Amino acid sequence: MTRADWPTTRLLDLLEIDLPIIQAPMAGAQGPKLAAAVSAEGGLGSLPCAMISPDDALAHARQVRGATNRGFAMNFFCHRAPQVDGEMEARWRDRLVGYYDEIGAEFPREPGVARAPFNEAFCDMVEAIGPAVVSFHFGLPDDALFQRVRQTGAKILSSATTVREAKFLAEKGVDAVIAQGVEAGGHRGMFLSDDIAGQVGTLVLVPQIVDAVDVPVIAAGGIADGRGIAAAFMLGASGVQIGTAYLATPEARISDLHKDALRASRDEDSVLTNVFTGRPARGLKNRLVEEVGPISPDAPAFPLAAGSVAPLRAKAEKAGSADFSPLWSGQAGPLARAMPAGELTAALADEALARLRAFAG
Repeated sequence: MTRADWPTTRLLDLLEIDLPIIQAPMAGAQGPKLAAAVSAEGGLGSLPCAMISPDDALAHARQVRGATNRGFAMNFFCHRAPQVDGEMEARWRDRLVGYYDEIGAEFPREPGVARAPFNEAFCDMVEAIGPAVVSFHFGLPDDALFQRVRQTGAKILSSATTVREAKFLAEKGVDAVIAQGVEAGGHRGMFLSDDIAGQVGTLVLVPQIVDAVDVPVIAAGGIADGRGIAAAFMLGASGVQIGTAYLATPEARISDLHKDALRASRDEDSVLTNVFTGRPARGLKNRLVEEVGPISPDAPAFPLAAGSVAPLRAKAEKAGSADFSPLWSGQAGPLARAMPAGELTAALADEALARLRAFAG
């Protein structure tokens, strides 16, 4: 396998990687080992930083550096920190109080905020570590922070869920756009609209974004094997971002309950829901999703909804139940394979090239 075997090397050249496969950053579901394994194999491993402190993010980056000399990405959220709405918090507690009574959990004293947007402290950390790539979700940071990241020499990626968002990102100066189809697991990257009904599938989104921007486009959503990667290239993508498929690897940090649910999942089991964080995200159905959501108007703004769900999750998981756990998964969950992340990355590339050769002739 050589770089020239791929239909285009735009992304390979841009990110200085051997395989056009980016491991999606999955906050709360992975740590440095997964990112290092993918980068070491020639893809681009990603470190999710939205749920950890800048000091912890720095430590994770150093662990990846200690495991491989290949480049990696650091990922950050760019949401606006919300104001606590007392009335909304009260409605959310009223909606959940029956579950608290049922399982004997205690409400937290204050709304928890476990996800911080990209800020000065994170930017200082990026400048200190100098990752090869910085990726953003929910848009971009303000111009001053964006330019500071640019000055580190890092390539900058961000997610778009519509053509309009992709154009916005390209005009702002990102180096590549991640076209996040509605099939993708985890949080929707939408930032110019909150209309979840208007979200677009990967098959439709990728070619339209390819036609709309001049930078490389990375397909994400519903891709978990070589067939999906080959299809993305046929649609005009320069590479892919894959998340759910890596949840089945031993390097992932998901609970046994999450792994069991992923193994047992079917194509119709994943839905978009806001009941865990206040923002639409794709995961597997469970009791909380089905009884309170999938989309609840009572959920406080992201990420405040998570604070009142966390005690329910902790209590239920201790008892062996995933009734209140966010079981993030894309629609391709049933295609996930339990194998080491490096082996999976190589297998995905081999399968994709075999498919592309078959198409060619």
